[in-house]
Amino acid sequence: MRMLDLKFIVENQKLVEENAKNKNIPIDIAAIVELDKRRRELLVKTENLRAEQKRLTKDQIARAKELKKEIKDLEPELEKTLKELNELAAQVPNIISKSTPVGKDESENKIIRTNGKPRKFDFTPLDHIELGTKLGILDFDKAAEMSGARFYYLKGGAALLEFALIQFVIQKLVSKGFTPIIPPVLVKENAMFSTGFFPADRNEIYSVNPNEDNLFLVGTSEVPLTMLHANEILNSEKLPLHYCGFSTCFRREAGSYGKDTKGIIRVHQFDKIEMFSFCKPEDSEKEHELILSIEEEIFQELKIPYQVINICSGDLGAPAAKKYDIEAWIPTQNKYREVTSCSNCTDYQARRAGIKYTNTEGKKSLIHTLNGTAIAMARAIVAIMENCQNKDGTIEIPEVLRPYMGNYIRIE
Repeated sequence: MRMLDLKFIVENQKLVEENAKNKNIPIDIAAIVELDKRRRELLVKTENLRAEQKRLTKDQIARAKELKKEIKDLEPELEKTLKELNELAAQVPNIISKSTPVGKDESENKIIRTNGKPRKFDFTPLDHIELGTKLGILDFDKAAEMSGARFYYLKGGAALLEFALIQFVIQKLVSKGFTPIIPPVLVKENAMFSTGFFPADRNEIYSVNPNEDNLFLVGTSEVPLTMLHANEILNSEKLPLHYCGFSTCFRREAGSYGKDTKGIIRVHQFDKIEMFSFCKPEDSEKEHELILSIEEEIFQELKIPYQVINICSGDLGAPAAKKYDIEAWIPTQNKYREVTSCSNCTDYQARRAGIKYTNTEGKKSLIHTLNGTAIAMARAIVAIMENCQNKDGTIEIPEVLRPYMGNYIRIE
């Protein structure tokens, strides 16, 4: 298990502690420093004993036995110290970017810009739940009967709408040089640690057959896309590498009690297309803006009003140094709701996953990783249904999606 650079942590204790505090992530920096000191002492002691072992002559049998025992006695303590150190250091979050606002929670996120004006209806709009139920394209009752709360059936026009979104977005991303990937959605524990979802978000992840398969259902294809190049040294001439992953995503929503209990805004299972970039450190800010611009382009072409948010430190999470969200206007809630996010994780995930590249000086350096939602189906469908509804209860299909829906104009 890798972590934020240990040397950096020890040499920048105040910065690391303040950064974690700004991210609302409790860490024990003093314990980390103390454990690292003990680790180094044990290593020096062990190395000195081994060096003495090598210098012994064949007739120094008694001393050889003593040294062997001393080394054997030290090994469990060194192993225990390393385990405790790794567990604590793994909790240290990535350092925030200078352009990330410091704030306690989502109330202190910063609006960067808005695009499009919320529609003024000449009738009382229905929410996506009532609209979808009346049209017979959303079924919550049967899903709850079968699977429980926060599950749903997409039927007919809603299912076709998802397939249209997939085709529209994938073709756009491929035209921009992104390689499409359909990855595994069951991953080993190491993949969750490498991407920074463990230990911080462990309570959000579904586990499968504990003590047997020991696999986990991903909450985003960011996880398998990161691991696509785990423990590799990438060719600098081929950077940046751009991928787009389509997957079903699973989230327990353990911390969302009482929030969005109805409808498909906050659910346990949904489909998503994720953009991912492996790039040189000097290019990661530019890559972040590129990913954001594609997210904006998608919602502009869907003609959904939105705002772009610079996420503050307290709402950021462990792996990201900086994150943008796009929030789409939801008429019946009279507010903007998150539909995409894109994060610059700098070298945080690369260090854990062992992903490097050879720089211009021939030195192996850690790569930077970035990810961004191209389209999260459930929330995009909510935004389309509510913004594009007609007085008669039908839904106008966004023009860019019509070629993928048999050129139908509306869902009725």
